[in-house]
Amino acid sequence: MPDPAFARRNTGRASAGKRLAVSIIDEQGRPVSVPGLAVWLARIAPARARGAVNVAIVSDQRVRALNKTYRRKDYATDVLSFPISSPVSSSASPVSSVVESFLGEIVIARGVAKRQARDAGHSEYAELRVLALHGLLHLLGYDHEIDAGRMRRLEQRLRRKGGLDAGLIERAETKPRGRA
Repeated sequence: MPDPAFARRNTGRASAGKRLAVSIIDEQGRPVSVPGLAVWLARIAPARARGAVNVAIVSDQRVRALNKTYRRKDYATDVLSFPISSPVSSSASPVSSVVESFLGEIVIARGVAKRQARDAGHSEYAELRVLALHGLLHLLGYDHEIDAGRMRRLEQRLRRKGGLDAGLIERAETKPRGRA
């Protein structure tokens, strides 16, 4: 799945010792202030999460357009993940280590996040954490729809580590079927 064209690439190198570099941006790729979100996500990320990632917090309208284009679903969902396909072998490609270390983009619908936070009885900040973690796991290749609970178990463990009470997958499992 191609990544959205609206966000500028995170070109900060994730050094060998640093696990994950997270940038929080808007629809135009400009930095957005969400105090502590980037540090929190990097701290609780699975050990294999190495490189850089953008978390774009955008309008519901923008997420709806992306969801329609890339998933053929005409509604604003809460979070979308756009992994960057890496070369099969770094020796087979002249791509720089900056590009190779970029994992992709997580796109969060601001309005949907606000509504879900209200419905879940927690802050918008907590909801942004829930969505960013869920999106990161998708960037790393997990898929809760087909993996027999692997992603759910990992998300549950990581959200506990990060101080979150509820995860996105558990909420989806307890609500009636429909648009998630």
